[in-house]
Amino acid sequence: MSRGLLVSYAILTVVLAGAPLVLDAYWVDVLNSVGLYALLALSLNIILGDAGLFNMGHAAFYAVGAYTTAILNTRLGLPTLWALPVSGLVAALFAALVARPVIHLRGDYLLIVTIGLGEIVRIALVNDVFGLTGGANGLFGIARPTLFGLKIRRPHEFFYLIWAFVALTVFLFHRLEQSRFGRALNYLREDPVAAEGSGVNTGRYKLLAFALGAAWAGMAGNLYAAKMTIISPESFSFWESVLLFLIVILGGSGSIPGVLLGAFLVVGLPELFRGFASARMLVFGLVMMVLMVFRTQGLLPLRTVRFKKSDLERARAAP
Repeated sequence: MSRGLLVSYAILTVVLAGAPLVLDAYWVDVLNSVGLYALLALSLNIILGDAGLFNMGHAAFYAVGAYTTAILNTRLGLPTLWALPVSGLVAALFAALVARPVIHLRGDYLLIVTIGLGEIVRIALVNDVFGLTGGANGLFGIARPTLFGLKIRRPHEFFYLIWAFVALTVFLFHRLEQSRFGRALNYLREDPVAAEGSGVNTGRYKLLAFALGAAWAGMAGNLYAAKMTIISPESFSFWESVLLFLIVILGGSGSIPGVLLGAFLVVGLPELFRGFASARMLVFGLVMMVLMVFRTQGLLPLRTVRFKKSDLERARAAP
């Protein structure tokens, strides 16, 4: 990580840490939404940005994590935050199960399959599969999380919980980028044929990328369920997957700072123009189109990874 990036993160941390002290509850709640979408977009970035796999059904993994938390809490009485790792694990297992038969697909074909996956999960939730999901009404009465004896209720308290998890995610994902696993994903994104030829097990890494991205989306679903205390299938529609796709592409596919910027722009910026509700989405859409025409690699693009002989040797040694 460069010194400039470290300074940028430090400034962002200071600004965010002080934000709840000067903002009212509404704007703190907006920042909470930005944090949740940043988590989700970072999880999608593992699949789309790092591995180069098109996934337009990411909201399905988000839903699996949220419903796992809701069921464990309302049916079994498990504390909400205790369900956090379980939600991630269930979402990862679900992703590995459904992605395995289609992981060999590329580009548009994989994109279409993942759209279908997202809709199948949403329809299954609406139809109350196994009598666990509450149908169209969803699940109610999810308990607020408790941390060190403090029950988290107010937006200001959720703010520090959510953004602490975002900070941890950014740290871990930067470390992941520098690992053998991260380098192997980058080779897979840049040239799957060359990566396969150099000894990288592309099928295995694609599946691992899906499982890891789904695990983080599932944990984001846990935080969402804890914050809202009620969830329903409408919260995990196709539009959610489109929004996450837009955040990653607009910010810069594969770029962690870009994804964070994309979350602020796509989720936070429209709230500034809420007074112009009838026109704000039109203006927002036009701005997005202009940006994508003149900044096709995103606002903060990732530096292009070039294949080098030494890099390929390291990729061959990757587990």
